[in-house]
Amino acid sequence: MNRTGSSRHDPRWTLVMSVAASSLSFIDGSILNVALPAIRQGTGAAAAEVQWLVNIYTLPLAALILLGGALGDHQGRRRWLVIGTGLFGIASLVCALSNSLEMLLAGRALQGIGAALLLPNSLALLNGAYDGEARGQAIGTWAAAGAIAAAIAPLTGGWLVEHAGWPSIFYINLPFAAAAIAVALTKVEEVKEPERARLDLVGAVLATLGLGAATYGLTLWSQTFKLTPLSTATIGSGAVLLVAFVLWEKRLGNHAMVPLTLFSNRCFSALNLMTFLLYGAFGGALLLIPYVLIEAGHYSPIEAGLSLLPLSILLGLASPLMGKLAVRVGPKIPLTLGPIIVGAGLLLATRIADSQAYWTHAFPAILVMSLGMTLAVAPLTSTVLAAVEKHQTGMASGFNSAVARLGGLIVVALMGAVLMGQGKALLQPFATALVIMGIVAILAGLAAFFGLSGKWTRNPDALKQPPLPEPSRHC
Repeated sequence: MNRTGSSRHDPRWTLVMSVAASSLSFIDGSILNVALPAIRQGTGAAAAEVQWLVNIYTLPLAALILLGGALGDHQGRRRWLVIGTGLFGIASLVCALSNSLEMLLAGRALQGIGAALLLPNSLALLNGAYDGEARGQAIGTWAAAGAIAAAIAPLTGGWLVEHAGWPSIFYINLPFAAAAIAVALTKVEEVKEPERARLDLVGAVLATLGLGAATYGLTLWSQTFKLTPLSTATIGSGAVLLVAFVLWEKRLGNHAMVPLTLFSNRCFSALNLMTFLLYGAFGGALLLIPYVLIEAGHYSPIEAGLSLLPLSILLGLASPLMGKLAVRVGPKIPLTLGPIIVGAGLLLATRIADSQAYWTHAFPAILVMSLGMTLAVAPLTSTVLAAVEKHQTGMASGFNSAVARLGGLIVVALMGAVLMGQGKALLQPFATALVIMGIVAILAGLAAFFGLSGKWTRNPDALKQPPLPEPSRHC
């Protein structure tokens, strides 16, 4: 590892920087869902364009996050964090000042690229600034801060949408970006690990183009569930490009952006399948529930933001406890039960209608989903890291993060039939989508149940959460 600057930098500044930078992604993801109905009304966007307001951000984030981490390893993590954060801030300003849907979409795409550069390097700098127990405490603080940011953002965003218009929600990102850059340049030392870098530019291009084409085709298909020549061509082109991506990665072997040898590990494969299914279902719910509450339930944007507050409160307060519980009982139980409980919450959400009280219809479903996610989120990352060798943890973490976003990308691309409706016409396709997503979430729990069996832990240090004892090696 190559460090530049003084070794006496206070690691707490790295924590401050990491929280400020990563909060950009947390805030942006939760605040946009509350503002989507207002954006659609203000811009005259069609259903497919509403989907792309979400996916044009998620697409480059999912496809480029591994490349962002490799660039940081090769050329300096602080450098690429500053570049990514600066790009995110500029893109947020573009979104705020946009006078057309095309300009807004361009700004959202730039935000996704910026997030792909800042997120992996933010976490890598934080991980390297602490050791032992202090590292676990720092990561716990980072996770709690993210939950708090996600809780506050919809409320603030809802107030801004009502009183200042939807463009104002993007201005919130600017002080966070400025703070992260200022702290990074003055208080955080540079870190490079060029021997770990995998600058797989061809793989990144193939993944981005393949995901983009497939997502566009699925978005077109989801509006009528009929294949047109254009949707068929784009889905087919996306599939060909993604196959080419896999073949290219296979050719590069251990030097690939995503070494295919990782998938010979049954536990790693099962956990990423679970991540894809769970975050796909949950991401779709986070988009649809506030959207339907506003469009069909006549909620104000502030009320829609408040409706999701139980999720952020439970994740922020209970995740550390769930992490400790997972150490005691092993990750198999929470990673199996958590997604199944989320699935039950999604099925319960089908009771949401246009004239029902929040506390009797929306709140029970959101509470159950929140409990399920609280069970699953805390042990998931540590279990993924424990499933691979110690030198593979950076790659494993980055890939799992990309898979989570990819799940949301695909599910949102399939929401066309729901988003095309307005008012009461939303409710039937909304209920159908929730049933499908509930089944998908339950399948995620089954993937964890059958995947986490036998002796799977390769990196037990990743599961340690002092002062609790080391967990059993078996699920």
